[in-house]
Amino acid sequence: MTTTYAALLRGINVGGSRKVPMAELRALLEGLGLGDVRTHLQSGQAVFSSAHGDEESLAAELAAAIEKHFGFAVGVIVRDHTYLKAVADACPFPAAELEAKQLHATYFSTRVDEERYAGIDRAAHLPEEFRLGDRVLYLYAPDGLGRSKLAEQLSKPRLNKGLIATTRNWNTVVKLVEMTRA
Repeated sequence: MTTTYAALLRGINVGGSRKVPMAELRALLEGLGLGDVRTHLQSGQAVFSSAHGDEESLAAELAAAIEKHFGFAVGVIVRDHTYLKAVADACPFPAAELEAKQLHATYFSTRVDEERYAGIDRAAHLPEEFRLGDRVLYLYAPDGLGRSKLAEQLSKPRLNKGLIATTRNWNTVVKLVEMTRA
């Protein structure tokens, strides 16, 4: 039985560096024997099917192939449709009432707990807020990610030590749910 997955690549095609053309990425994934390969936007989303069944080893295999082909390391997170839909459904903010630029999901390679963020003064950042879910952080940033002081705090390397963390706006969150639907 095959499962449809999304691969989330961290930090590619941003600011003119670490270029990964989507056509090349699709060809690379197809060369690994993955089926139904599609990409979304230029910011590092690929959808594919596989009978493999193990997200972590798929992510490691993709990361190794990308590094070998493109010459630089890229953090990769692989998640199936069930997980992606659960993330969208569990959003603690009123997603339907917000603009996509106001709501983001940061996907993590492993579980995180509140203790990791204990040093952040949440009240000082209001009306911006964040909440944790299953290997995801939901961020409400009313003025967008680029102007968010809370997002700046959340992206500090010390807070993300030992993790692959990659952020997507809400439009992309919803699109990945749609694209991975079997």
